[in-house]
Amino acid sequence: MNLRHIEIFHAVYVNGSVSAAARALNVSQPSVSKMLRHAESLLGFNLFQRTNGGLVPTEDAHVLFADVSEIQDRVYALREAGRNLKRGVGGVLRISALPSLSLGALPTAVARFMRNHQNVKFDLQTVHHDDLLRKLYERETDVAIAYQVPPATPIGNRWLGEGELVLLYREEDLPDAPPSVELDVLSGKPFISLAASGPIGALFSQELLRRELELNEVVSARTFYIACALVRQGVGMTVVDNFTAQASLVPGLSMRPLKPRLTFDIQAMFLTNRPPGALACEFLKTLAAVIDDL
Repeated sequence: MNLRHIEIFHAVYVNGSVSAAARALNVSQPSVSKMLRHAESLLGFNLFQRTNGGLVPTEDAHVLFADVSEIQDRVYALREAGRNLKRGVGGVLRISALPSLSLGALPTAVARFMRNHQNVKFDLQTVHHDDLLRKLYERETDVAIAYQVPPATPIGNRWLGEGELVLLYREEDLPDAPPSVELDVLSGKPFISLAASGPIGALFSQELLRRELELNEVVSARTFYIACALVRQGVGMTVVDNFTAQASLVPGLSMRPLKPRLTFDIQAMFLTNRPPGALACEFLKTLAAVIDDL
């Protein structure tokens, strides 16, 4: 007997008739009768005696029902566990993200997600590109949100959206800034460099080389937030991702996109042999919507 046979037998035994079993299972009476006859054929004996009053379980059916009932209970428990995972009941999402996404996009997505999944729990961490693989390999996180998928590695990815580089500056240093800024505007002005800061720094450096521009780099910062703090202190201007800039805005600071735009992809990354489950996939949809709104 397979699970479908067991389900049919259990329903007929508990409900006392084919018609009642069909209503309980939300299927047709002929399909219940057919499956019941097939089960009896496989077993080699009758499970029920057909009488004018309906179906009466045989002694063999009474013996079999004890084991079938236990199996059916476990099937019900498995289905409920699956529903709970989808709803987030008892689920734990272990998500890591770059610092630039961890102060704005990620918390916003978590808050939005938890409005409809109050029982889900989050384990949140920040991750730098150099540590991304280690975090995944050592099972410290299940999904890492970053910009660049490491090449030639067993890493799966899911595209979440797009970010862009922006100029962050004090309004008093660039009082008549246009809606978008060409890099030539930065020539001769104190500039805080992020050349050594992973893929974003590399993207900006490549654009400078392409344009054959040399900036007045007064400080080289290893993290975006140090660069933003230096801008607040009047040390100079900087170019960072729009998420970091948005999270760093205070009165007196402004941000402008570059002209032409310099964009980059945002990816959810995971081990190919441990893809995200239904709950994690649903959260990633929420995060993608937040990224699209920013």
